[in-house]
Amino acid sequence: MSEMFYTRDAYGEALVELGKQDPNIVVLDADLSSSTRTKLFAKAFPGRFFNFGVAEQNMLATSAGLASCGKTVFVSTFAMFATGRAWDQIRNSVCYNNFNVKIVASHAGITVGEDGASHQAIEDIAIMRSIPNIKIVVPCDAPETRDTIFTAAKTPGPFYIRLGRTKFETIENKKKFKLGEGYVLEDGKDVTIIACGIMVKYAVDAAKILKNENISARVINIHTIKPLDAEIIIKAAKETKGMVVCEEHSVAGGLASAADDIILENSPTKLLRVGIKNRYGQSGRPEELIKEYKLTTQDIVETARRVLQK
Repeated sequence: MSEMFYTRDAYGEALVELGKQDPNIVVLDADLSSSTRTKLFAKAFPGRFFNFGVAEQNMLATSAGLASCGKTVFVSTFAMFATGRAWDQIRNSVCYNNFNVKIVASHAGITVGEDGASHQAIEDIAIMRSIPNIKIVVPCDAPETRDTIFTAAKTPGPFYIRLGRTKFETIENKKKFKLGEGYVLEDGKDVTIIACGIMVKYAVDAAKILKNENISARVINIHTIKPLDAEIIIKAAKETKGMVVCEEHSVAGGLASAADDIILENSPTKLLRVGIKNRYGQSGRPEELIKEYKLTTQDIVETARRVLQK
């Protein structure tokens, strides 16, 4: 088993490195700096860190003002509060002006666990996808998170970077992160499994089980939801017999919806979704919730079988 790391640890450590390199980096948080790990930047650069308390709308509005003055602004809170409470400011103040604001939201998805439905953002990708100018990235592990943060810092314009609460297992055989470019982790000719974030590991494990059943599964890590890598998806749609899209997010409006749009317009094929189906989250241990909402490795295996049976 590979090592397990918090993606938010990788984020906090990357911020400190960036702060040393660029005096124009500033960081904002909404009274959650211990959880989001922006506390590391606050300790290293107290003059460039601002805690807004429970005032996410003010925080995002201020980020736009700082960016208008030439700052590169990293803004953090839980995903639910970033995308839910401050949507207006993200849309009208940050993205409308295409400002250099990087929203790095932690505690996304149902693996927030015991905090329950009020804190489990399962609609956030859909909400952000609807806004022009913003780029959306869901890293699969800590090293990819670090690469994402450094890429965001040097790429103009707004970002939404989605991180989890729990530790992620480090994925082996990854390619170097490039914004907007997915990559194949396992090649296959029968079925394609597309995943992002924590679901990438489950997809890789599912492919191993399917291989024992003489089913060849191609696994693709689509870390960048927007701009989406249409080329790799179309190629897989043409070369395999069907697709399974996996995400720790609602099946409406997230990665599956984005992939489906591309496929329908270019190379229609069978597509089934492994995701959260028209339900709120609930309180429970992360592993219990993954099972309850049918996001496990076995659920991916069964869905891949169904694609091939249709």
